[in-house]
Amino acid sequence: MWNYEKRLQFPVNIKEPNAKLAQVIISQYGGPDGEMGASMRYLSQRYATPYREVAGLLTDIGTEELAHLEMVAAIVHQLTRNLSMEEIEKSGFAPYYTDHTIGIWPQAAGGIPFNACEFQSKGDVITDLFEDMAAEQKARTTYDNILRLIKEPDVCEPIKFLRQREVVHFQRFGEANREDCRIQVIVYLLSHICIIKAFRQRFDYGPNHRIHLLQGANPYRQNAGIRHTPDAAPIRCRAGAEKGRSCRKAVADFPAPFLKTLSERAFYAI
Repeated sequence: MWNYEKRLQFPVNIKEPNAKLAQVIISQYGGPDGEMGASMRYLSQRYATPYREVAGLLTDIGTEELAHLEMVAAIVHQLTRNLSMEEIEKSGFAPYYTDHTIGIWPQAAGGIPFNACEFQSKGDVITDLFEDMAAEQKARTTYDNILRLIKEPDVCEPIKFLRQREVVHFQRFGEANREDCRIQVIVYLLSHICIIKAFRQRFDYGPNHRIHLLQGANPYRQNAGIRHTPDAAPIRCRAGAEKGRSCRKAVADFPAPFLKTLSERAFYAI
């Protein structure tokens, strides 16, 4: 549930209308890398992430993208209000005016309407975070292109603010992605530590057992340097198993200092 404040995140006060600029800037309202797609992307992805911190981040940024959508709409509205019919015809705004008068409608600069195919919610936290990072960079590039086309200060300032926020969002998604990747690596290492320790306890090893195991050799084959014993059985990572949870969830619950130490020293424990 949201609390709405009746103010823009950054003030928009455009003095002179300019329909040509409006046709360019509207791409960040409903274009392929615009604020509408960004807000829908993040607010949809948050339900599939297994981490509350990442879900909170997606909610925060998705909510801010709604504020950016409002800013872009305000810019387009102020650039097109009080236009005469002569100005509409000269600026090339007539096709848009025919369908929408001066109402705000989500489309790209080329006139292509917004559609949900312009964003993805894959259900995998790593996949989604990498898409989010790419989306922020594409939005930043679009704002760069807009800034090359406009010179009016009262239009440039809010666009510069929006561009700056795309950079911040990219950095925040990058931090979340690195943290999640680190947890996945630790889960992988923990799993292999448990497996290798189980092999050490239940198998007689040849001289090169460590190399064979780390290279993915089949431990049940004698040419891998390991002799199978009758009571041997592969053992999976037991972290959190007593509570019926996955290794991934169990590791996510470990204190951050422990995870940092483990990630630095896990290879030495094998």
